[in-house]
Amino acid sequence: MFWAELSAGATGAELSLSLPFESALSHAILVDIEGTTTPISFVYHTLFPFAATHVEEFLQGHSTDNEVSHLAEQLRVHREAHAGERGTDFPPWSDASVSERLHSVAAYVRYLIERDSKITPLKSLEGRIWEDGYHSGELRGEVYPDVPIAFTRWRAQGRRIASFSSGSIRAQQLLFAHSTAGDLTGFLDAFFDTTTGTKHEAQSYQRIAAALSSAPADILFLSDATAELDAAGAAGMQTAFSLRPDVNKPALLAHPCFRTFDEVFP
Repeated sequence: MFWAELSAGATGAELSLSLPFESALSHAILVDIEGTTTPISFVYHTLFPFAATHVEEFLQGHSTDNEVSHLAEQLRVHREAHAGERGTDFPPWSDASVSERLHSVAAYVRYLIERDSKITPLKSLEGRIWEDGYHSGELRGEVYPDVPIAFTRWRAQGRRIASFSSGSIRAQQLLFAHSTAGDLTGFLDAFFDTTTGTKHEAQSYQRIAAALSSAPADILFLSDATAELDAAGAAGMQTAFSLRPDVNKPALLAHPCFRTFDEVFP
């Protein structure tokens, strides 16, 4: 595990990664994306609005695409399963025609986006919509300036790098392939999303470790979400909290923290 020490001037609730790192124990680094490699504002102010704006046009234009049709059906089933829950105010649904059904799917997608839903069919559909945006040049994946430098350094140190996000694997690959720092996908050995399991379950991180052919203790997970770090820690992974400028600091930090990737295995 990482050594932790009180930061200079810290209150006692803020831990920082101490030097030297126990680098020999970390053969792989697993990174969250939002708030860790990528500003939160890019996700909420660029990606989500783009998907919400273009979803109906995309659905109508891909009405014969089997994958898109399957995702639309999964969303319908999800809506139907949760329609009777207390507090739901789903938009209306109509199956009177293909066009009206797709209009209903689009309205439900916008409803879910507004509530930052993490369900897999939504994330998969968002990835398809963003793909069009990246290929047209309307979207570029924003990453913090230290990310490409750190990726280069970690690979030179012989460490494997993988990402785990609630965004689909396709969305992750597109973000890194079309990033503001160029194509970074060559640095990443694997991508994981909610098809592996939720980010709040220890079993998800155990599955990731198995997929990477590594013991959990040999993997360092970096994230800005305490619940995710708690789950990874319960699975046996090393953990560190991403305290980026746009990340809200928890009242109590139970994990070592870093402010830039410059502090992680320099």
